[in-house]
Amino acid sequence: MAASNNADRAKRARLQSILDGNDPQFGFAVGLTIQVLIILSALSIALETLPNLPEWFRTVLWVEEAIIVALFSAEYAARIYAAPSRRRYIFSAFGIIDLMAILPSLLFIGLDLRAVRALRVLRLLSLFKLMRYQAALNRMGRACVSVAPEMMVFLIIASIILYLTACGIYFFENPVQPEAFASIFHSLWWAVVTLTTVGYGDVYPVTVAGRIFTGIVVLLALGIIAFPTGLIAAALAEDRQASRSNGEETK
Repeated sequence: MAASNNADRAKRARLQSILDGNDPQFGFAVGLTIQVLIILSALSIALETLPNLPEWFRTVLWVEEAIIVALFSAEYAARIYAAPSRRRYIFSAFGIIDLMAILPSLLFIGLDLRAVRALRVLRLLSLFKLMRYQAALNRMGRACVSVAPEMMVFLIIASIILYLTACGIYFFENPVQPEAFASIFHSLWWAVVTLTTVGYGDVYPVTVAGRIFTGIVVLLALGIIAFPTGLIAAALAEDRQASRSNGEETK
């Protein structure tokens, strides 16, 4: 009985390692496949919003969505099975995101939360943590090198926020401004201008919900702009301090 339990735990641990991208044999391939599916799903969501799509292309997108939902559902079930604490995974941030990414499609409800799948790109970090981040900590002697992994994380998160911002303003403003916000792709321009705090004013929200959403985005943008500046400044200060310490040690 004990041997059976140990074998089951070992099997679950191996599956968990594969799903997290840490398994030396299958981890990278499985992790990369999941990331590709996430990116394809995010792209198809945006493509669906383009006007005048031919019917055959909408059918292709529907088939693609069905396949992706099936694969993500299988992955979600596998993660529940493999988790050391299933309850903890289900109610964790990633567990909730994984569920929200597939639940609307499975239940055929009107609330479309598929854009949440973009957040799952954060799992990509687990593929690089052993290769990039530990090495980065050992390269803190030079500021431009030491901030490279952090900037990569920032760019990934900023891209996700940019995509979700375009999705949000599209759903708020498209019904009343179908020309200015014709699709998520068209809305990306507004998202870039707003998140960079440029604010050309060529397109802007007119609905109450859209304006409230814009206010939240502008407040969020202040932090997004400040983050890389503060990161580089801190790295430069640390590099200067390290150089001074090395100079004192050599004297």
